[in-house]
Amino acid sequence: MLEAPKARSNQLGPWAQVTTTKEIEAEGPSYRSPHHNTQIMIDRRMPVTRRTALQLTAAALAAPRTLLAAPAKEDWSAGIIATTMRRTPDAKDLGGWSYAISLYLYGQYLFYKRTGDKKHLDYIQRWVDAHVSDAGVIDRKIDALDYMLPGNLLLILHKETGAPKYKTAADSIRTRFDTYPRTADGGFWHALSRQHQLWLDGMFMSMPFLVRYGAQYNDLAYACDEAAKQLLIYASHLNDPATGLMFHAYDESGAQPWADPATHRSAYFWCRAIGWFGMAIIEVLELMPHTHPQRPKLLAQLRQLAAAYKKYQDPKTGLWFQIVDKGSLPANWLETSSSCMFVYTLDRAIERGYIPHSYASVVRRGHAGVLAKLDRDADGFAHIHDICEGTNVSDLDYYLNRKRNTDDFHGLGAFLIMNEQLTRRHLA
Repeated sequence: MLEAPKARSNQLGPWAQVTTTKEIEAEGPSYRSPHHNTQIMIDRRMPVTRRTALQLTAAALAAPRTLLAAPAKEDWSAGIIATTMRRTPDAKDLGGWSYAISLYLYGQYLFYKRTGDKKHLDYIQRWVDAHVSDAGVIDRKIDALDYMLPGNLLLILHKETGAPKYKTAADSIRTRFDTYPRTADGGFWHALSRQHQLWLDGMFMSMPFLVRYGAQYNDLAYACDEAAKQLLIYASHLNDPATGLMFHAYDESGAQPWADPATHRSAYFWCRAIGWFGMAIIEVLELMPHTHPQRPKLLAQLRQLAAAYKKYQDPKTGLWFQIVDKGSLPANWLETSSSCMFVYTLDRAIERGYIPHSYASVVRRGHAGVLAKLDRDADGFAHIHDICEGTNVSDLDYYLNRKRNTDDFHGLGAFLIMNEQLTRRHLA
């Protein structure tokens, strides 16, 4: 299946490709066009003859029509961000240099790009400045792929402010790839504390930063080659063609208790790990040249995941389960952050022509299911529920018994990324 040429929007973020192709998106069967209405006041005392009725009808057709306003929709991105900023007014108090916080702040940046309200960019900068010195030194050793994800904020701030310290700090993450440990076939270890292990999560932690750095600083050839190599190595160990899903982790050494003796893979399809990987492919494809020799393989993997997302979507709620393929287990539960990731990946894939528009129904059901996990408390604070806490690799009971958090940064960030995508496309 060939990719359909698609327009590139300049609202996708600082690294999006832009063309001049005009595209008109159909909204799908759930879209309702606004109605026009003209109200004519008739004096009840006036006799209405046939001629009068015809005259009134002609006047109605000729009169200017008033557009009836559609019911106002709540901007949940605004609500979630306002709540977070009220809860933590000083961004430096959000916490240390971590992927979950920076995922949230990246979502807040997308909101800033839509609204132009600089207080949101200032909030992001305040957090980054708490961890990056004036000399561009990050206060955290980059000894895991997790600590590369905040590098996306460095790229943003260098572009937005021009301050050299952000480029210096970003350079330090980029050069870390040159010495970062690998498996025998070249896959980046998840962390120095997770020797010989590949976790799906790590691809989103690292590869979007790498290709965005490459696009911003004329290093795209290496970045795309490395990103494609990593994604395909990880898929070679973790892909499951039978279900279309992907296992959470692989241990080259086979020493971990969760590693299958023959395949060295973990046993379960954990939702957020799969969500991370799908988003990683989407972000790499966004900047990878269409002529790149590995692009067709990445598209094939993406399409396989999209089909699996559709297959395993809960028909009642539109969401996805913590262990994706075991929805019938009584202890299994519907997880919000991964559902946001699946919806985002599918909608961007539809927009780019990677998958058919028929997947829009999966997107709509998923988005509606996510919105059902949001609410406001008596004080007006917006909340997102049923977000899995940070999770390692283990057995079934471990995954099923993870805490179901409210307002965890994993869910806040994933929601903002999804919601800004759909809002930009007028689907939210």
